[in-house]
Amino acid sequence: MDGIPLNDYPRPQMVRNGYLSLNGTWKCCITKHSLKADSKRNITVDTVYEGDIVVPFSPEAKYSGVNHILMPDEAITYNLSFDIQEGFLNEITLIHFDAVDYICEVYLNGNLLTRNEGGYLPFEVDVSSIIKEGTNRLDVIVTDPTDTLSQPRGKQKLKNGGIFYTPISGIWQSVWLETVPRGYVKSIKIDTDIDEKTVTVHADTELDEFFVSVIDKQDVVYQGLCDKDKKIIFKMDNIRMWSPEDPYLYNLEITAGTDVVKSYFGMRKFSIVKDEFGYSRLALNNDVYFHNGVLDQGYYPDSIYTPKTDEDMVKDIKLVKKLGFNMIRKHIKIEPLRWYYHCDRLGILVWQDIVNGGSQYKFSTVAALPFVGINLDDTNYKAFGREDAYYRQRFEDDLSKYVRHLYNCVSLCQWTLFNEGWGQFDSVRLTDVLRNLDKTRYIDSTSGWHEQEDSHSDFYSRHIYFTKIAFPKAKKLSNKVMALTEFGGYAMKTPSHMYSPEKAFGYKLYKDRETLQKAYEKLFKKQVIPYIKKGLSACVYTQLSDVEEEVNGLVTYDRQILKFDSQRVKAVNNIVNKMNMDERVKWKE
Repeated sequence: MDGIPLNDYPRPQMVRNGYLSLNGTWKCCITKHSLKADSKRNITVDTVYEGDIVVPFSPEAKYSGVNHILMPDEAITYNLSFDIQEGFLNEITLIHFDAVDYICEVYLNGNLLTRNEGGYLPFEVDVSSIIKEGTNRLDVIVTDPTDTLSQPRGKQKLKNGGIFYTPISGIWQSVWLETVPRGYVKSIKIDTDIDEKTVTVHADTELDEFFVSVIDKQDVVYQGLCDKDKKIIFKMDNIRMWSPEDPYLYNLEITAGTDVVKSYFGMRKFSIVKDEFGYSRLALNNDVYFHNGVLDQGYYPDSIYTPKTDEDMVKDIKLVKKLGFNMIRKHIKIEPLRWYYHCDRLGILVWQDIVNGGSQYKFSTVAALPFVGINLDDTNYKAFGREDAYYRQRFEDDLSKYVRHLYNCVSLCQWTLFNEGWGQFDSVRLTDVLRNLDKTRYIDSTSGWHEQEDSHSDFYSRHIYFTKIAFPKAKKLSNKVMALTEFGGYAMKTPSHMYSPEKAFGYKLYKDRETLQKAYEKLFKKQVIPYIKKGLSACVYTQLSDVEEEVNGLVTYDRQILKFDSQRVKAVNNIVNKMNMDERVKWKE
């Protein structure tokens, strides 16, 4: 691969000078550890692979140059020698790992820096006392149990097939180095209030004060110093709202001592209102707003979890917009921060799934019982594969980290706590935990089924694939928003553009493009659209792209073939949007 892959600034919400990408070609060695049955019971190490790897692509990905599935009894060791130019280092130097799956040890110049567990969240290490001008050596050792333990892993499975996909391991998001002065801004939190016309900026810094500028286009419109609580509130006049139709962003500049950080925000509000018929409706900026979206697994051909380029993310988002959708449900995966930045600036709502864990997928619990109307009590940990207390606690601990990590994303409007019972537990309590962490967004506690009797979810959330779409009458929904959180899944094979020519999975298979298109139009016009006037407030079509054996995407896995007529899909969405924007029912707070 030529040049440095994914070299764009990896954290658009906190941009500063003093940045060095460590992406590119590293050395790596994959070893298998086994216990020899000899008299000394020695541990032997067998080398499985030794050579180069392109970071940040996982060893399972073709783009990494390795193309090897890391097994639970294997370890991958990364090594990079990199140079620091004279005058580059500031008082504090940090190395950022945006995501490493799953357990890793990090060494710099022979010194152990940290041991990190987790596959989807960033971590950083202060290397100020160890890094030096000239040549430095960075070593990272990673192991990954994949689906043999109960850690968060999404759709990864050692034996992929159907709705489960090739696993990834090791470094799969950017590695980068940042140098900052003492008293630097460690993090920021931005809260907007369109009713009060305010934006509040919080900053974590050891200094007593910081200075903030709000920039509208090129003009500085507000400036000021923080108060004693390390926050500043700006009262804004003539605010311009953020929406998918007008994704307007204001810029921020935060200065603490000699540290200067650039960020942005959007003025928007997510709420729930009642219409005149008693239905609960989703609202954006105090207006009823129908969420019409697609499911997005976030998988890419030849690079799996990691987009090959920044433009690959942009193309997917632009396609969703071009087809007339206004929302993406990011399914059981956390993307690089640049993906959310592109959603913010291009204008697409984001529903974000928390990454699930638990033991092996239990078909009877997850798929069979709900179809005969049986919802299990999710405090029964055994039924949901959640006996392991350690990984239940890890899941709960990660909730606060997910919220902190993505809190400033303008487009993110919803959290999905559990999906279809996978690794579900204590959903009523955890909904309250999540809501206390983030009161600004919607929560779908149990997407699909296994809703608890005393659920605190904002949604009456259903996945409907094989039967006619139907919801109970409003009086049975109480104060919940009616949402079709997965449906469709209409599939078509596309020879020469399939992951597996022999295997194809979809909820309903069609033989040609025209038959597929007509079935899609009929589904929306006969079943989905009529329910909007009956209280339906959101729908999520499955899905954006084919993924490995799944062939139910709007586009093929390689993104080369759009299976549908874009104008006809947009025409259907225009009907939904017209009802949403021009013929919305009266509502009241």
